Amino acid sequence: MNQNLQITAARPDPALLDLPWHLPLTNWPDDVLAALPRGISRHVVRFVRLSGRVLAVKEIGETVAYREYELLRRLNRLDVPSVVPVGVITGRRDANGERLEAVLVTEHLQFSLPYRALFSQSLRPDTATRLIDALAVLLVRLHLVGFYWGDVSLSNTLFRRDAETFSAYLVDAETGDLHRELTPGQRNYDIDLARTNIIGELFDLAAGEMLDHEVDEIGIGDALVARYNELWGALTGAESFSANDRWRVDARIGALNRLGFDVGELEITTDIDGTTVRIQPKVVDAGHHSNRLFRLTGLDVQENQARRLLNDLDAYAAATGRQNDGEQLVAHDWLRKVFEPTIAAVPRELRRKLEPAQLFHEVLDHRWFASEKAERDIPMTEAVTSYVEDVLRHRPDEKALLGLKPGETPPEDDPESDYFHLGT
Repeated sequence: MNQNLQITAARPDPALLDLPWHLPLTNWPDDVLAALPRGISRHVVRFVRLSGRVLAVKEIGETVAYREYELLRRLNRLDVPSVVPVGVITGRRDANGERLEAVLVTEHLQFSLPYRALFSQSLRPDTATRLIDALAVLLVRLHLVGFYWGDVSLSNTLFRRDAETFSAYLVDAETGDLHRELTPGQRNYDIDLARTNIIGELFDLAAGEMLDHEVDEIGIGDALVARYNELWGALTGAESFSANDRWRVDARIGALNRLGFDVGELEITTDIDGTTVRIQPKVVDAGHHSNRLFRLTGLDVQENQARRLLNDLDAYAAATGRQNDGEQLVAHDWLRKVFEPTIAAVPRELRRKLEPAQLFHEVLDHRWFASEKAERDIPMTEAVTSYVEDVLRHRPDEKALLGLKPGETPPEDDPESDYFHLGT
């Protein structure tokens, strides 16, 4: 066959040449595919295992493929939660020499699932709320950097566990556009489109009897808008106060930090006689806790996982009487004496079931519940052993249990009801 492949990639992987590019994606053989859940897509998408990782391959027009590839690269440089672009492949021909569509290749996000797959199961109402909260945070982060999505939907979003909450990631940037700054009209249109698409998808799931009858489809869409507006106001809204209440500047920064955002720059103005002060954040960066943990320990984790690990670090400092020591020294000792031994105590073959930070978080939760039940403080080593034997060992490989607290199990009459397959 006549093949003249062109691979555009920052770091081309020679193994890409081994894939059957002469076949349309719909005809790719099972032996090169990875069985992963997919949302609804306008294009053919296939997952493949290559060089120790899973890649998503999407057939798409050449011009659109290059544009989306560049957009995803820019979003990654801006540290926005999105899939990592691998490259664009053009020049594909079938066995008869007929031209085939170009493809966009991205890395599959480990331990992730489409929102659609989550909502098509019986999830607790508070779990649905946490999922929508995660999507609202993602939209705010995108809008803060000037990205207009233009096609927000359950199928274009992936989720990952982040301690007791979820993190949302952009998957499809095909309809997006990056601006210096979004107008209120652009933001409002994007969030209104998100509400409309999500309500429509939920009604579609309900029509197919794939949605719990207690789920309020319109209520979930409205909750997304409310949560987005609340968060956007907290991050960008101006605040006025008396010049004598300067402590409110620190309070505003502290409130933003608790939301998980760093304040890089503030705009502070006063009136003519200096009696009134007006403050407005100018640069708000996501990842306050994860950035701090990374600086202290080198651990690169998600925001709420970082918050939990930092809390344990603070507890370690208090328990060892080292609150006045340099925090980097204390963090180094905590990493060496607490975090690393905890992860190392889990059998190697079981560690792949969860990310290390999520594993540590769940061990802490398990220890707390066990201590409460035993009415005594359970040592960490005992808690790890109990967690491994009673919880982790019984989890199927590469599966996550959603909507349940650590240590809980699905109802006996439906042992697989809340399990979601993450890969084979």
